Amino acid sequence: MWLKRQRLTKLTSSKPAIVGATGAVGPVALHLLRERGYGNVRAFASARSAGTQVDGITVEEATPDALGAGDLDVCLFSIGTEVSRELVPHAVRGGAVVVDKSSAYRLHDGVPLVVPEVNGSRAHEHDGIVANPNCGTIPLVMVLKPLHEAAGLARVRVSTYQAMSGAGAEAAEELKALEPARGDLRFDWDFDGVETDEESKLRAETRKILELPDLPLSPTTVRVPVLVGHAESVWVETQDHLSPEQAHDLLAAAPGVRIEELPTPGLAAGTDDVLVGRIRADTTTPNGLVLFLVCDNLRKGAALNAIQIAELVLSPARV
Repeated sequence: MWLKRQRLTKLTSSKPAIVGATGAVGPVALHLLRERGYGNVRAFASARSAGTQVDGITVEEATPDALGAGDLDVCLFSIGTEVSRELVPHAVRGGAVVVDKSSAYRLHDGVPLVVPEVNGSRAHEHDGIVANPNCGTIPLVMVLKPLHEAAGLARVRVSTYQAMSGAGAEAAEELKALEPARGDLRFDWDFDGVETDEESKLRAETRKILELPDLPLSPTTVRVPVLVGHAESVWVETQDHLSPEQAHDLLAAAPGVRIEELPTPGLAAGTDDVLVGRIRADTTTPNGLVLFLVCDNLRKGAALNAIQIAELVLSPARV
């Protein structure tokens, strides 16, 4: 059984690699690996970044031959979808287990989509690839799971307020250079005239992780002028009645979740927990709850979740 803030045994003799080490997530992943006791980490990126230093590690060029050489145990990919599709098979061919952050494999049949606190046992069902969910999906399912186990989910509505760092390192630098008065909201994902691809990802990934393929879930995703910290306003309708007090107690006991009366991106930045608060009844429906959650999108929303998955797949499966 998972314990709150459980840290798995560090497998410091493993040979991990970060692929995409110079992006927004890569340096965070390298820093977290160092914090957790890994000393023999390798860093890979594009030819343009090869030879540079990240967290004291010289970056190597991510090529099919380098990744498929057979001297890596696990590769944490944090690169674009198309490059993942090109390079991941080579790393797997070389014997590495790949934890991929892109959307390349998340909804593929047979590829586990894992949040360790929610469905960690699925990580052992991989065939060389485990998918790391979207940075908006991870905190959402961590909050929905205990509510579903207690009362069943009838439907979910969610609006996200996603930090600029979620769009990559260049977007983060753009925000840093922006005059505060010129900040704006954006819908900067692919848009088909009805919804953005980020919204469809959030729905499909949540259904897959929670194993609720028909869960009614209506999302709206928005990019906001905040550097780090994705926020989500969530409306939940449960099948059985659940009071705000009961929901509070369930979430307070949930692994990786911390109650904050008024959670904000500033409070979440640099932390590993999903912060949740503003838990109250939705007065428009008998079994409705409303809550607000925030998560550091570069840590638990990306790098830390991938590392936790890697620690699971490198550990013996628990019976």
